[in-house]
Order: sequence, then C-alpha cells, then structure tokens
Amino acid sequence: MTALSRPRGATLIALRSIALGLSALAGIGAFVLFLQFGQADGLQTLDIVRAVLILISTLWLAWGAVQALIGLSSRAEAPAYDPAAPIRGRTVVLVPVYNEDPVATFSRVAAMDASLATAQDPAEVHFAILSDTRKEEIAAREARVFAHLVDERDGLGRFFYRRRINNIGKKAGNIEDFITRSGAAYDYALILDADSLMEGETILQMIRRIEAEPRLGLLQTLPKVIRGRSRFARAMQFSASFFSPVFARGLAMLQGKTGPFWGHNAIVRTRAFAESCGLPALKGKPPFGGHVMSHDYVEAALLARSGWLVRLDDDLEGSYEEGPENIVDHAKRDRRWCQGNLQHSRIIGAPGLRGWSRFVFAQGIMAYIAPLFWLGFLVASIAAPLFVPPPDYFPEPYWPFPYFPPSEASKAIGLAIGIFGLLLVPKLLIAARAALVGTASGFGGAAMGFASTLAELLFSSLTAPVLLAFATRSVFQVLMGRDGGWPTNNRGDGRMSLSEGFAASWWIVAIGLGGLVLTDLLAPGLLLWLLPVGLPMIAAPWLISWSSQPSRSRLMLVPSEVSTPRVVRLHDAIFTRWENAFPAPDPAQPAPVSAAPRSPAHA
Repeated sequence: MTALSRPRGATLIALRSIALGLSALAGIGAFVLFLQFGQADGLQTLDIVRAVLILISTLWLAWGAVQALIGLSSRAEAPAYDPAAPIRGRTVVLVPVYNEDPVATFSRVAAMDASLATAQDPAEVHFAILSDTRKEEIAAREARVFAHLVDERDGLGRFFYRRRINNIGKKAGNIEDFITRSGAAYDYALILDADSLMEGETILQMIRRIEAEPRLGLLQTLPKVIRGRSRFARAMQFSASFFSPVFARGLAMLQGKTGPFWGHNAIVRTRAFAESCGLPALKGKPPFGGHVMSHDYVEAALLARSGWLVRLDDDLEGSYEEGPENIVDHAKRDRRWCQGNLQHSRIIGAPGLRGWSRFVFAQGIMAYIAPLFWLGFLVASIAAPLFVPPPDYFPEPYWPFPYFPPSEASKAIGLAIGIFGLLLVPKLLIAARAALVGTASGFGGAAMGFASTLAELLFSSLTAPVLLAFATRSVFQVLMGRDGGWPTNNRGDGRMSLSEGFAASWWIVAIGLGGLVLTDLLAPGLLLWLLPVGLPMIAAPWLISWSSQPSRSRLMLVPSEVSTPRVVRLHDAIFTRWENAFPAPDPAQPAPVSAAPRSPAHA
C-alpha cells in the first residue's frame, strides 16, 4: 500500500474504528480483570477507582501497541510521482538557531549545499539562517562563520542570515517572521532544526513530491537520530531507527489527510502556510497562555482545517537529527514539550478543526498526563489497607504474596503480564519481522537485532521510572502555573558525574525510598511488585551518570554507524576544518558586539 493509496473515506473510518476498538477492548479487559481481583475481599469504592485508573492507563498503552501492529501489517512505499521530474518552484531551507554553536550549525548548511551540488540538479534552493540568539558573543561568531560559509560555498545570493532583535514567539515566531517578510519569494520552505541534516537527493525528492500533489500543504519525513555517543543516546538512536519506522507507518495509515508535523525535517507550501498558520498569542500568562509552544501540531491542524493535505512519507530516507546525550538533557527538552502539549487544552476546542486533529491534541495531552494515572493507581493501592484490611489468612503452602491469595494472585499476574505485554510484544515482533525481511542487516544482522532489542527493553525498563518521575514533575509544575520557558539545547559531550546525577535526581531517590518504605508498612504484599519501580528511582543518580558515559558496546548498532551517510561525511570534513579556523571563544574574554548582516530578501 503506497503513501497515496492509504485508506480513505469509509475504509479509513473503519481502520480507525478497529484501532480504537482494540484499544478499548484491552482497557475494558484490564478493568474487568481488576474488578474480579477486587471481589476477593468484597468490592469497595477504592477498587472501582483503581479499576478505572487501570482502564485508562491500559487503553493508552494499547493504543501505541495497535499502531505498531498496523505498521507491521503494511509496508512503507513511495507515493506515485516522477522522481526525475524537473523542479519548477523555488525552495528555501529554513534553519532557526538559538544560542547554538555556529560552527556546528553552519557546517551542516554547507554539507547540505554540497550534497545538493553533487546531485547536479538545476533546482533553485536557497538557505536562510534565522537567528534568535540572545548572547552577543555567539551572535558575533555567527556573523563571522556565516561570512566564511558564503565565501566557501560561493553562496552570495543563495545564503541569507538575519538576527531578530526581539525573539517574540520563539521558533514559531522566528519562522512566521520570515514567511511574513520573505515567504512570497519562495514556493516551498523546508523547515529544519539546528541539529538537522538532510541528503541533497532527499531534499530534491521532497520538492518533487510536494509539486506532484497540488493539495499537499506539508510533507513530514521521519528523521533518524545519528551521532549518539553515550549509552542513553545510543539507546534512543536505536529505538528511533529500529522501532520508530514501524510505529510511524501505523500512524501514517491512520492519519488520512491530517498527518503530523513535528516541527522540523518537513517541507511546507509557503502559500498554504502563510494563509493558514498564523498563531495568535493565547489569553493569559504562561504556561497555558502566551505564545503557542508546541506550534507544530497546531500548524498541522490549521493546514488541515483549511483543506490542505498533511502527510507523513515514512519511506523517505536521508533525513537526520541529533538527540540529547543524557537523561537530564532529555528531561529538560521534555519539560518544554510537556508545557506545549498541555497548552493544547486551550486549543482543542477551536472552531473548524477536523476531528482527527482534535484527537491528536488529546493524544499529546494524554502522553503527559498518563503517568498521573499510574501514580494514582500506585498511591491508591499502597493506601488501600488503610480503608480495606487485607485478608487475615495465609494460604498453605506458603505463598510469597500475602496480600494476594493464589487465586487472586493469578489474576493479578495475568493483568501484569498483559500490561507489560503491550510494551514488550510490539518491539519483539518488530525484531522478528526485521529478521524475516532482511532489514536487520543494517543493525548487525538478525541475532544482533534481537540482542539489541532485548538490551533496549532492559535499558528502557530501568530508566522508565526515572523518566516518568521527571515527566510527572513537569506536569505538576505546569498545573501549578510555572513557566518552563525555552531553554537552550545542550549538544556535544553530555557526560555527567555521579554527584551531578544526584543533584538532578535526589528528589527521585527520596520518593522511591519513601514509597518502598510506606509500601512495606502499609501493604507489604505489594513490595515485590513495586521493586521494579522503586529500585531504579533509588538508583537514579547512578543510572543518570552511567547512561551518560560513552558506549563501547556493539549492541544497538544502527545503519548510520555501519555505513556513514554521505551528507554526514561531508559535514564531518567541513566541521573539522571550521573548528580549527574558528576556535571556541575564551569565556574569560569580554563579549564583542555583533554586527550581523541582514539578508537582501529582508531589505
């Protein structure tokens, strides 16, 4: 099934209904099973509350598993278009930067331009670096490196740079400013992040695809994470390369005309974007008011509302990004996403939005509040003996879970297996399929693919309680009205010492230790069940430090490590030269005042 022959009309409705029905069935099954377990000592109100929490949590997990099953049942194929068709329109590649290292960022621009040059295509592609940098020393360096970029790539008239005086609206405002001032000069705009990297041929094929479908307003690629060095980064990198394509394929099948936009590595039709995607500031103060933070989901919804197609072409290769190197940096970025997604509660009821767009907003909100349901279930289970005394008998022969009689324990075990199965089985099936169809060869072969899958499952199981703790704190901070702002992304070496890990996670240690102590006092039968959650929390400082160290294992190998992509090799060579030519400034020296040149397109 091709990208353009995805389900439509009644078929799409049927597929979505089946997906939602299967998820609901799993949730209801967990709900009923837990109620049966609760009847052991008489059904109480607290049992019903816990059953409802299990229903919601299981439904959410099942929805992700169903997307994976849909992705496994179909293949990613190119849409119907002519890959050799002449390109008629003008394209601009937008690179927003915010206090980034200009040598790293601008050398990516040079590498993409060099990659385009090797394609020898007459298509007109320009690059615009849109700086929101606030630090004068970085801005001054941006101006110098940009001048070098233009000179080395003979980019006069093709490369543009401007630095905004006021960074209203952050990244969304940065792009809106360009579209408003200069968008009419271009037919298409390829939106990147500062760490994005794309093959020249991929850029050209994206342009051809959007030209081949006049109704297409936005085309999103699935970026692969590259350059992961730490244990944490390589686990995320493996997951993005091995598992994410299948989940993305399931999403592409369900999206219809209202696909996703992830804010980068996507091409938009500038006229469609200009007409549809203006983002007014929300009433009130942040975190729920002010400028829209997770603007990408909103822009996709606004394009769909205006009748434009928004599509994810998961078959496109050659689209890359980088990820955080440690759990703390990931949590900082996730804090911003949390605030942005919860802010969508103010937008989900906007008039004219398509039903699927509202559903996408609901999914985004649920992604962050789901831990609250698990937390509520755990708290209610630990506190249950205060309201409902546990059974006063211990079955013979000895059963190691005194809070659960054997007959009820079997139901609890079945429930636990079912819930964990929703997390584990899709990934195991993906590994099995990769071995059968041969795609595991890029990951070291079938045996290595399975070993890496098991290693990733173990790693994610250990780090999940820590990540969920950070995510839960983020939700509470937003609900309490705390604005997280837009922190600069930390790139490069992300190694953290044990003391730094403890400074970032001492509160997680306290919660994990206190939770296990309370469990032992109030509901000792639950203690063994909660150890997989509590022990990683107590070990959070060590996990943060250990996972931030460089990985020396062959496990979690990805294709970009087996064979370095051409554009990555180009970037490495350019970056090495430029790093020597533009050494990092001495922080002890006073910051120079920048005189950043303005683009002729903005004159």
